[in-house]
Amino acid sequence: MYSIIDIESNGAGYRNECIIDIAIYRYDGQKITDQFISLVNPESDITPFVQKLTSITPKMVKTAPKFHEIAKRVIEITRNTTLVGHNIDFDYRMLRQSFKRLGYDFQINTLDTIPLAKKMIPDEVSYSLGKLVKSLGIPLTNHHRAEGDARATLELFKLLISKDTENEIIQKQHDETNAKTYINKIKVLTQDLPNERGFVYFQNEEGKIILSDYVQDINKFSKKVFNSKSKKWEQIQKDVEQINYELTGTDIIAKLILNSKNIKKREAFPFGLYFRNNKYIVEKNKLNKTEKPLLKFRSFTQGTKAVQFISAQEEFKDVSIFLKKIDFRKRNELWLGQGRKLGEKLFLIIENGKVVSYGFYELFTQIQTLSKLAKLKIDLPLSSADLHNDLQLALLRGDFETLPLPK
Repeated sequence: MYSIIDIESNGAGYRNECIIDIAIYRYDGQKITDQFISLVNPESDITPFVQKLTSITPKMVKTAPKFHEIAKRVIEITRNTTLVGHNIDFDYRMLRQSFKRLGYDFQINTLDTIPLAKKMIPDEVSYSLGKLVKSLGIPLTNHHRAEGDARATLELFKLLISKDTENEIIQKQHDETNAKTYINKIKVLTQDLPNERGFVYFQNEEGKIILSDYVQDINKFSKKVFNSKSKKWEQIQKDVEQINYELTGTDIIAKLILNSKNIKKREAFPFGLYFRNNKYIVEKNKLNKTEKPLLKFRSFTQGTKAVQFISAQEEFKDVSIFLKKIDFRKRNELWLGQGRKLGEKLFLIIENGKVVSYGFYELFTQIQTLSKLAKLKIDLPLSSADLHNDLQLALLRGDFETLPLPK
């Protein structure tokens, strides 16, 4: 049994896409036994490019069912089948991430018609669905709509099955896709990892953590470990059986967590902000060992962006006003900023110019009193100079709302 699928997305950034159109044909090798076709309300915008490509407008999906309303039907029609698609990795990823938002781990065997077509119909000019089916005389109506593309994929799949008289290629493709090879191990372990910063944990079969680190891109870092030829990663590559992660949202949250766990992670700030001849400049700190920088930066680019922002503020032409803006001394404040995920806020408690604790709360939670904060806060050792510098930059950018400490 097969379920031939095509999905159209709203064109949002990688891993943030939402389904707007879906078509699934359940096929027993001889005939279609069931089908499901529907527009889907993405509960978010559709990019102009996708609107032009698919002719699907926000108005068309406004009254369409949301994914959670069709999820059960998708599970029913695909149950006990192999999921077939033209570039199936995209459709499978869209399903997995949509189900994951509902807290469900959707897994199914897959089959891609692109490599099958390349093996069985060699020397084609293009293997894109539109050009391939046109070359083969397969009708395609409503291209870039799920129903039309899924139906054309089904007709292509029928042709590939008929050409594979011994079932060798389809069986081989199925075995390759689902074999426990190292390549598939990487694919399975990394397919749902986010391209976001946070802590990543590699664990062995018993669940023991064999590698942990704070990284800027969890997905990219994990694939880098797997693709490395360095001997230091060999044992990790061999033993890892699961990867878990903890999103941090911002570098500040990561540093707060590291500090709360008393984990020291050295970081270089080679560039500094200086005020000379009524102008803000960025230069390497070691060039001037007598003058203390007003702020420190990880890179020249970061410093340049800060200078552009500072110079655009009329009030900061007076350096004393700028210094007062970033001065922490004697501050007793509650800071509220972006949390680790949508709908969450970070709070910092600052006493006498030092971050003494932090925590998170949902947007609907009210935190007007210190007694309420006490139930949510995580106490910190004295904040490091590096964290202090990051907070100064965040304050300058307006990343936090600053309030008097509640009583």
